[in-house]
Amino acid sequence: MATQSTPDLAFGSSFTPHRFVARGSRSHGWDQGKLVAHGQLTLPPTAGVLHYGQGIFEGLKAWRGVDGQLRLVNLDFTAARMARGAERLCLPPVPQELYRRALLELLRVDGELAPALGKGALYLRPYLFGSEGYLGVRPSELAEFHVVASPVSRYFKGPARPLRLLVEREYSRAAPGGLGAVKATANYAASLLATERAKGLGYDQVLWTDARQHEWVEEAGTMNVAFVIHDEVERFVTPPTGDTVLAGATRHAAMTLLRERGMRVDEHALSLGELRARAGDGSLRECLGLGTAAGIAPIAELWLGQERWTMSEPQGPVANWLTRSWDDVVLGRRDDARFATVVSAE
Repeated sequence: MATQSTPDLAFGSSFTPHRFVARGSRSHGWDQGKLVAHGQLTLPPTAGVLHYGQGIFEGLKAWRGVDGQLRLVNLDFTAARMARGAERLCLPPVPQELYRRALLELLRVDGELAPALGKGALYLRPYLFGSEGYLGVRPSELAEFHVVASPVSRYFKGPARPLRLLVEREYSRAAPGGLGAVKATANYAASLLATERAKGLGYDQVLWTDARQHEWVEEAGTMNVAFVIHDEVERFVTPPTGDTVLAGATRHAAMTLLRERGMRVDEHALSLGELRARAGDGSLRECLGLGTAAGIAPIAELWLGQERWTMSEPQGPVANWLTRSWDDVVLGRRDDARFATVVSAE
C-alpha cells in the first residue's frame, strides 16, 4: 500500500473517497451493506435522528506500523459498545460481524490514505441512526449504519504540551439514568456550550463533574480522566464507569497495561475536595486524559474559579510509559491481538 505523507492534519477536516453503508430495521434485521462514494446523505426531512436524536457513533483508529502494515485498534471493544448503545436508544444493534466487515472493507479500499508512520492515523467513525420519516414520539423502525474515514494527526491544535482544564460546575454532560454510558450524539450536543466557554477563557477543555452536586469528578472533556496519586503507594485512579461516565477504549487499554506492569489501578469516585487537598500536599502527581481521538494526553492544571491546582509531575513517568507502551501496540512493535487487528489485503 502507498501511504499519505502530509503536514499537520486538522482533526476530521478531510475524508477518504468511500464510506460503508448498511440499512436495517427493528423487525427484519440488516442487509449486507456496501461501499459507496463518500458523497451526501439522502434522508426524509422527518427522519427520527433529526427530531428525536436517535443517533450514536464510535471512534477508532488505524495506524501504519513499523512493518508497513495497517493495524485497526479496539475493533471488538467498540463493536460491543455500539451494540449496547443501540439497545439504549431503541435502535437495531449492528451485528458484530457486520460492524467488523464494514471497517475492514473500507480500510482495504482507502487504507492507502493512512498517514505515514509517525505522521498520524486514519480515524474511523462508525455511526448508527434512526432513518424512518415520521413525527410520532416513538423509536424509528428503520436505521442506517455508516462508516467514514478521515486522515488525522494530533487532536489538540498547536505544539504538544500538557493541557489546562476548567472545572465545570454549572452545566452537565450527563445525568443518572441518562445516556452518559453510551456514545449518543445528544451527549456531545450537551457538552458544546461549556466547552466553548472554557476555550474562550483560554482553557483546552472542561473537567466534568456530577449533575447532582457538581462535586465528583467524571470525565475530561471528550476523554476519560485518570490521576496518579502517591501516598503510601503509587496508584492510578480513575472514576468508575456507569450512567454518567463512558467506558472508554483507551481507558480500558491503559488500565490493562498498567496492571500487567504491576501498578495498582483503582476505580473509585474522586471529589473536588480530595483533588484540592492532594494538589496542596503534592500527592497529586499526574493527571491524564484518555481517549481515542486525543490519545494519552497529560493534563498540567485544573482551574476552579481562581483556584489553580497543578500536578507535581505534569508530564510524568506514568504518562510517558503509557504513551510508549501504547505506541508499541498500535505501531506493531509489540503484537497484541487484544487491541490491534492487522488489516490484511483480502
